[in-house]
Amino acid sequence: MQHRRIDAAQAIRLLDMAQAIAVDVREPDEYAAGHIPGAVALPLDRIAAEAARLLPDKDARLLVYCRTGRRSEEGCAALQALGYRQVEDLGGLLSWPYELEE
Repeated sequence: MQHRRIDAAQAIRLLDMAQAIAVDVREPDEYAAGHIPGAVALPLDRIAAEAARLLPDKDARLLVYCRTGRRSEEGCAALQALGYRQVEDLGGLLSWPYELEE
């Protein structure tokens, strides 16, 4: 299934206006080393078990990212399979030009 891509400039605007939630599907140690401010840590292998608790609103706009963009694509598919309706692929953090938090 093809996922809608979103670029960093669009994403930062949505996040700054609290109109979307960044979802980090990397491993916990990667998240701890630096992530988009306010991002929800939801490792790829925990999506099925944790998504409903961490992301209760299935209509929320979710911007999924990882390190390079490969896991974000899998994360989008997994979230859509769980019934999330507004899932967008932000790709990899390597191309994120904005500030990160640890």
